[in-house]
Amino acid sequence: MAEQCFHCGQNIDKEQILFDEKLFCCNGCQSVYEILNVHNLDNFYNINKRSGIRPSNENNSQFDYLDTPEIFNKVVDFSEGGTTLVTFKIPVIHCSSCIWLLESLHTINKNIKYTQVNFTRKTVQISFKEEELKLSELAKFLTNLGYKPVINLETAEKKQDTLDKTLLVKLAIAGFAFGNGMFISFPEYISGNDAWFHSYKHLFRFIMFLLATPVVFYSASDYYKSAWFGLKNKIVNIDVPIVLGIFVLYGRSVYEVLTDYGPGYFDTLCGLLFFMLMGKMFQKRTYNTLSYDRDYKSFYPIAVTKVDFNGKQENILLSELAVGDRIMVRNQEIIPVDSVLIKGEGNIDNSFITGESAHISKKPGDKIFAGGKQSGSILELEVIKSVDQSYLTQLWNKEAFKKFETGLDTLTNTISKYFTFIILGITLIAGIYWARIDMEKMFQVVSAILIVACPCALALSAPFTFGHIMRILGRNNFYVKDTLTIERLAKIDTLVFDKTGTITESKKSNINYFGSEIKDFDLKNIKSLLKNSNHPLSKSLYNFIEVNDDYFEVEDFVEISGKGYEGKVRGTLYKIGSASFTGEKSQDLETAVYIKKDETFLGKFTFKNEYRNNLSELFKNLKHYAINILSGDNPSEKSILQQLIPTVSEMKFNQNPENKLDYIKELQDKGQKVAMLGDGLNDAGALKQSNVGIAISDDSNSFTPSSDVIMNGEKIPELDKFLALAKDAITIVKITFIISLCYNVVGVGFAVTGHMHPLFAAIFMPISSITVVTFTTLSTWLRSSKYFQISI
Repeated sequence: MAEQCFHCGQNIDKEQILFDEKLFCCNGCQSVYEILNVHNLDNFYNINKRSGIRPSNENNSQFDYLDTPEIFNKVVDFSEGGTTLVTFKIPVIHCSSCIWLLESLHTINKNIKYTQVNFTRKTVQISFKEEELKLSELAKFLTNLGYKPVINLETAEKKQDTLDKTLLVKLAIAGFAFGNGMFISFPEYISGNDAWFHSYKHLFRFIMFLLATPVVFYSASDYYKSAWFGLKNKIVNIDVPIVLGIFVLYGRSVYEVLTDYGPGYFDTLCGLLFFMLMGKMFQKRTYNTLSYDRDYKSFYPIAVTKVDFNGKQENILLSELAVGDRIMVRNQEIIPVDSVLIKGEGNIDNSFITGESAHISKKPGDKIFAGGKQSGSILELEVIKSVDQSYLTQLWNKEAFKKFETGLDTLTNTISKYFTFIILGITLIAGIYWARIDMEKMFQVVSAILIVACPCALALSAPFTFGHIMRILGRNNFYVKDTLTIERLAKIDTLVFDKTGTITESKKSNINYFGSEIKDFDLKNIKSLLKNSNHPLSKSLYNFIEVNDDYFEVEDFVEISGKGYEGKVRGTLYKIGSASFTGEKSQDLETAVYIKKDETFLGKFTFKNEYRNNLSELFKNLKHYAINILSGDNPSEKSILQQLIPTVSEMKFNQNPENKLDYIKELQDKGQKVAMLGDGLNDAGALKQSNVGIAISDDSNSFTPSSDVIMNGEKIPELDKFLALAKDAITIVKITFIISLCYNVVGVGFAVTGHMHPLFAAIFMPISSITVVTFTTLSTWLRSSKYFQISI
């Protein structure tokens, strides 16, 4: 028996290379082994033995073209400040070892910052130092490890995946053979001792053989590839028993026809594969629908402020933006699309894209990439690239892979891991039993067991249920980052509310002014400065000041989170914020914004907050949760809050962003599962620290990357309904698990006892997936209709 390579597992046909007491098939595999060991990554082989890929022997100069500016700009996702992001398609990614190794590249090459693998799409996104590592060198580096990237026009243009038409062709061939095969085999079922038929039966059987053969070897080819790839990597996947069932039926049929023992099961086999391919088509379309909904339907409807050439502003959805349009971006807002700076001083933080907080100055005429965040005064940008909202979805999910695996995921993986071995064991026992009683029956029983048993419905339960729930939540302005967030929402036992802009109306306040009279010149300047801030009090004050909406450019804009901001407008310096920020003495028990012009104090605007409607009812419905209130304001409204929330656990005032983050940590250290509701910009740290961060937004311009959920402010009184629906989702998933397991137990039971024909098994198999999807659709609709007005 040929020796196998320690790295890639392939047979060693030529010269053996012995190194470190291990055999390798080529110098490439030995080199990769050495690289992994030098960088203490030998755990790669412990995850999946012989899971490596044999490095390519091709000339690596083939990647030199990637360094030409035209190709470089087309291939990369982002390149600025010495950091470049590129997404490569790598078809050979096939197992957990591949993912582990590719996400550990930064330990092998210090010029790589981080990597993130998308296993479903076989892609890897890599952030690297452009000055130290060329794009061509990165491609060569991956190739030398055995992970050669596929780079062509399609991958460069980032086209969306479309339905594989070869599956439709395979289904059509199987359907044609099944229909005609049933028609041709029908005479044999009713002929009896008819002499005419018996003189032509060999012709009919040969035609059946001709019809079935392309179905077996072409239509079913995906099953063979999947099974072989799994076995080659020491994994027995669910396609292995299916392939065995197909070969058993086909082999038995060929034997019967050649020996004139009988007509065989060619018609049954064609029907079996037709229904199996129909199930596969259904499942693929289901997953494609889920993916589409995730990227476009249930994603936060980002709005942008469009500016026409006359200076008129209007809020439009990002999806309505076109190349050539001009948009306005405020302080701390995300740049939604690749643009060129027209007006303003850009100070761009690309940490949302690169993971590193480094500000880059931009001047008019400079390009700014989507995903950057402006820190400073308002910018006017011109759109230069078509909108790709799924790219922002990808950025929002950048940290999802760092989350720990959830209980439901573990349950699904554990059951799927042992499922195939259990089925093969049952098949072997049943085959031995029926071989002693009825050899012909044995072939049908074995085939039926191998075909009917399938964990597809089990694997579909959680993603389809959560995908449906995400869609329903999104329709009700509760936008969830990923399916894991729904499971974490269901486990929450503690709620922490920020006060201003969360449980208070950000655009409704009883505002009064105390101080010297402010001239129109100053009011217009102050309103221009207010427009640069996203703080709820700034928005309220902007709407309160009744002067023309003339916008004047702001220079030297600086904002200190939780305190205030300053900037020069038409040559005059203004400070807007707390008393301490403006250098004034504060009056206790009041919420106020102080205004200072140069070194002269003008006055203050006091706010009496207006709380959102129906909050009393909400907090009654949240009696099973521990409720906490955090506020950057003083305790002036403590008595009002106590009346509003009689069951409040704790209230803390005069809290800056750091205090809020520390408080969340304290609760978590006590073992509590915390959901934080707050302003996504000022409470970013606390939102990120909490188990579930819910950013409240009263306008869709405030896209917030640090949160797990973005919620429309008007929906806060319905928070209890969203939390209840998340818990219902977990219950629905558990029920679908039970349905899937019961289906397999019943199906295998009938097959083992010889009461299930292989053709019926093939029909029964996709029914389980259809049942799960139907049950999930109906149950999620019924449960959600209890809380919201929805349509199917």
